Amino acid sequence: MSTSSEPQRPSLRVGVLSDTHGLLRPRVMEILSGCDLLLHAGDVGDISLLRALRTLAPVTAVRGNVDTAGAVSELPASAHGTLDPPGTASGEGPVYRMTHRREDIPLAWFSDSRLLVFGHSHRPELERRGECLLLNPGACGHRRFSLPLTVAVVTVTAEGRLEAEILSVEG
Repeated sequence: MSTSSEPQRPSLRVGVLSDTHGLLRPRVMEILSGCDLLLHAGDVGDISLLRALRTLAPVTAVRGNVDTAGAVSELPASAHGTLDPPGTASGEGPVYRMTHRREDIPLAWFSDSRLLVFGHSHRPELERRGECLLLNPGACGHRRFSLPLTVAVVTVTAEGRLEAEILSVEG
């Protein structure tokens, strides 16, 4: 007896990083290769880092507390958009919002967003609040506080489901 299955509908792969502080490790580029979109949650450190990331995929970045001089100081404090898997209309995917510090997330964002991205603490976090996923990818630049070096990848299925994982950039 043979069974046929429907072809799998394409998904959107979103790379999420934060707290690079001007250091873009080759392993980060390897992990994020193949992503359709990159979100950088601040403390970029050097605008050339965003140019390098743009060789992989479009990048949306926000300003962090160390981004006080030069071109990085002109990044917005927050960003938002939709995560539209291939085959869905633009603007119909899950809404994301991003800022550098978790404590700067307005309460209203929890009710109208499916993904909230932040950084600052260098501590990776994944937390669900109802339909909303809170994500801190951790830090992937210079090591601080003896915390692991990490990034995150969020897969948005054609049905709009968010599947997130924290990935080590070490070893």
